[in-house]
This record gives sequence, structure tokens and C-alpha cells, in this order.
Amino acid sequence: MTRAVMPGSFDPVTYGHLDVIERASDLFEDLIIAVVENPAKCCLFSLQERVGFLVGTVNHLANVRVDTFSGLLVAYMQSARVRVIVRGLRVATDFEYELQMALMNHELFAEVETVFLPSSHRYSFLSSSLVKEVALHGGSVTAFVPGQVEEVLKRKISAERG
Repeated sequence: MTRAVMPGSFDPVTYGHLDVIERASDLFEDLIIAVVENPAKCCLFSLQERVGFLVGTVNHLANVRVDTFSGLLVAYMQSARVRVIVRGLRVATDFEYELQMALMNHELFAEVETVFLPSSHRYSFLSSSLVKEVALHGGSVTAFVPGQVEEVLKRKISAERG
């Protein structure tokens, strides 16, 4: 297993994501962070912003690159010649959802394997949704996201408030 993909919306990327990315980069020779473009899912940040945040925060990892995809993850994996999916798990409910996705992906592309990495305990509560919620209500997200994400998040929230 030399190449893996870690898919997600990363809206926005958090220190929890980065923890899993860094640990996965130690396990695989090549790790692709695949940012999904899903028009049905309303994201606060544009695809370009999410990619930019990730590129800026993983540039210290020589074996990690950021890419985008739309549609089925397994179709992307086939075109990129990747067989391993990396998914982070925070709590038990994550496992139920992620197991369902892993089984479906395996049905769609029999060569796919999913590797689950539990989050570090200090990030087990952290999600992009919670970060946006805290920021929306004026709380500090400094401990949860890289500085460049925090700055843009504050600007977006200020702009929405008018």
C-alpha cells in the first residue's frame, strides 16, 4: 500500500483533519487529499478556497498533494490508480457512517480498501460544522483551525452580517 486518498469537503480544514493527514502521510508513500466538489452540498468556502487552505497547511509534507474531484470517489480512484481510502474517525457514530461508505465503495470497486484512523483524543470533538458554528456566534476558533482559515472565516461571517 504505497498510495492512498483522503477525501472530504474540508469546509474548512481543521487541526483534526491535519492530525489525520500527518499521521497518514507517515503510513503511505503518496497521499492525495481529494477535495470534493459537490454542488448539492452548500459549502461556506469555495472549492478554490478549500484547496488553497489545504495546500498552505500540508506544504511541509513532501509526499502529500491536494487534488479535487466530483462524482463518485471510486471513479476518481480508478482514474488516479489509487486503491486505499483513508478516513478519520472521531466518535462511534462516525464509524457507523464510514463503515457503510466503505462497504458501498468496495461494492462499486472491489479493489478498494478503507483504512480508518482514529482522531487524536484532543480532536475527537472537532468538526468543520462546529468550527463554523462557534465562529458564527463570535467564539474564538484559534485552537481549531490554521490562522489563514480563521482570518477568512471571520471575514466571511462579517460580510454575511453586513
